[in-house]
Amino acid sequence: MSVQAGSESETQAPQRSLGTSAARNLATTTKSAPQMQEITSRWLLKMLPWVSVQGGTYRVNRRLSYSVGNGVVEFIKTGTQVQVIPAELGELPVLRDYDDPDALAELAARCHQIDFEPGQELTSFGSPADKVFLLAHGRIDQIGPGPYGDDAVLQTVADGAFFGEDSLVDEEAIWEYTARAATAGTVLALSRQDFQILADRVDSLRAHLDSVRDLPEQRTNKFGEAAIDLSAGHQGEAVLPGTFVDYEARPREYELSIAQTVLRVHTRVADLYNQPMNQTEQQLRLTVEALRERQEHEMLNNRDFGLLHNADYDQRIQSHDGAPSPDDMDQLLSMRRGSKFFLAHPKAIAAFGRECNKRGLYPESVEIGGHRVPAWRGVPMFPSNKIPISDARTTSILCMRTGEEESGVIGLHQPGIPDEIEPSTSVRFMGISEQAIISYLVTTYFSAAVLVPDALGVLENVEIARWR
Repeated sequence: MSVQAGSESETQAPQRSLGTSAARNLATTTKSAPQMQEITSRWLLKMLPWVSVQGGTYRVNRRLSYSVGNGVVEFIKTGTQVQVIPAELGELPVLRDYDDPDALAELAARCHQIDFEPGQELTSFGSPADKVFLLAHGRIDQIGPGPYGDDAVLQTVADGAFFGEDSLVDEEAIWEYTARAATAGTVLALSRQDFQILADRVDSLRAHLDSVRDLPEQRTNKFGEAAIDLSAGHQGEAVLPGTFVDYEARPREYELSIAQTVLRVHTRVADLYNQPMNQTEQQLRLTVEALRERQEHEMLNNRDFGLLHNADYDQRIQSHDGAPSPDDMDQLLSMRRGSKFFLAHPKAIAAFGRECNKRGLYPESVEIGGHRVPAWRGVPMFPSNKIPISDARTTSILCMRTGEEESGVIGLHQPGIPDEIEPSTSVRFMGISEQAIISYLVTTYFSAAVLVPDALGVLENVEIARWR
């Protein structure tokens, strides 16, 4: 009983010193600057060489190339039924620049759907080719004879690809590979018979095919560029060939894109609450960080100039097994000289690490700006969460050469603009409203350019959710 009474006495004893809750009213707290979870490393913005663009436009002059429209075909899916968009048939080389909507619509209607399973063969090596296949969904390995007599995977194609287009106009065409399904999927097939029936009936299509046949054969190098005639190894007084380097008549121009917002700060806040940190400066700092995040997102995903959408179709490859393997990364590297870095979603880098672990490989790391980053064959792999992940848990890995001197990928901006706080980023005072709110216009100008097609390559449809 005495212990209990003593305990009650201590509980009810009067306070003998100042409590901490009251003392805090007189104390100066130590504060952090405002924090922001959205901020990332933004390696793309750090690693790209930036070129000053006067006049807001950058023109990429290239040597003349004879392209044939080898693009990606798009489809419409309604339930289990798939249809090709008629205008997308213009991606086929034989139909390039053909624009009769009625004829294209009828050709699209004549495409019949084929659903395939893994391991199913759509074509057989050496057999007559009499149809073109339009791949709506799935992955197909094109298998041909290897150098030692065994079968080898010559190429892997995926969504939007097509093959067998020459068979529409060449009655003697044969399949130079076996097309074997690596996954389940869907293709649309257009037979030569249906194509010729329509060509015999529609004058505009027949005239277009005749004009294609009458085009003179263009002499090109292996990159599709107009050939430069040279002579080497000759002796005596040989007649040397004359030549010139032809340029594209309509080179592509990149206009600077823009990201803007209006920052608003109440005058009462700006006047009274500026110690120990300036409220306007902190608001501006976080706003610029958000603009930089959006800038990197646009430079990857913008449909006009974003790198994911502007990689040449010949520079896009598919993973052989879905997951990003060392073989896939080697193939991506071998497609260009002087690759400076890979750019991938962090989950794609983790998936590549798992594939290396399965083979007992341990990729080295390199030091970049005081940071240790993973590398493959000495080429650093930088993470970027701006690269999208599809609903099917697939993503892409980019590999690029950079710099104007190397005919690579470059960033574009225009430093020296009015009220500039960072290169090509300005803050302009817009006035004070009747509600005593100060407004600032925050603007940044930017774009990206791929100087030659092989400067940028993409490994597409990389699976990131495979754990075995």
